[in-house]
Amino acid sequence: MVLMRPLLNALLYFPSRTIEQTPAQAALTYDDLHFAAADGARLHGWWIPRRASASAAAAGHVLLCHGNAGNVGDRVLHAALLTAAGFDVLLFDYRGYGHSSGRATEQGTYRDGRAALTCLLRRPGVDPARVLYLGESLGAAVALALAGERPPAGLVLQSAFTSLRDMAALHYPFVPRAVVPGAYESLALVSRLRAPLLVLHGERDDIVPASHGERLFAAAPDPKAIHVFPRLGHNDLVDGAGAAWAEVIARWAGELPGPGERPPGA
Repeated sequence: MVLMRPLLNALLYFPSRTIEQTPAQAALTYDDLHFAAADGARLHGWWIPRRASASAAAAGHVLLCHGNAGNVGDRVLHAALLTAAGFDVLLFDYRGYGHSSGRATEQGTYRDGRAALTCLLRRPGVDPARVLYLGESLGAAVALALAGERPPAGLVLQSAFTSLRDMAALHYPFVPRAVVPGAYESLALVSRLRAPLLVLHGERDDIVPASHGERLFAAAPDPKAIHVFPRLGHNDLVDGAGAAWAEVIARWAGELPGPGERPPGA
């Protein structure tokens, strides 16, 4: 199993160092962020406030954990749609991605998520009771693990998989399941979630089938909601849904209970 982990890391993480687009190219105001994880890894991200044309009060503050390929530059559209819907967004790169130092590992991505949350909570005007985590694909596993430690006002899991072993069985069936490390065990974690959940998935996702999102939704405690986007897949979900994607999130966020309305432990 020790020998398999470097191989699986190579098959799991597909970082790019070149940032192809910045928020400025989408006419977004932003702050360039540099902060450190607990083990010293230097991380890079962007703070992108809600649009001036949005409502005076923020719909919430979103910590966005991206997927296993590319970097923050490939998620500028995500930020554009969310900020237009009234959200502030902190978008960051894991170690080894974009301008962040180091090399990605499972535990490293967890540390990076914690560091990004700390950075977000230090931003002026951020209300901790209105912080949402949004994770896509691999980032959904990172966001879910973080939610287990620091429950947010709400958690969005987009194109999420149930576990690394389940993904390996789907895409690398020649690899014996017994030698695949137990990593990103989201199905086991989601049953202990103490935050409202929204599951988003593309109906035609052939990378992480919609059945993974449905299993996570079924295993999660209430309150929870699910939205499957017809005719969309894994990599075209945000592009294809456009503003409707952010509207689903904003509508769900607008219905979340306030801190005093949540059950004990939530």
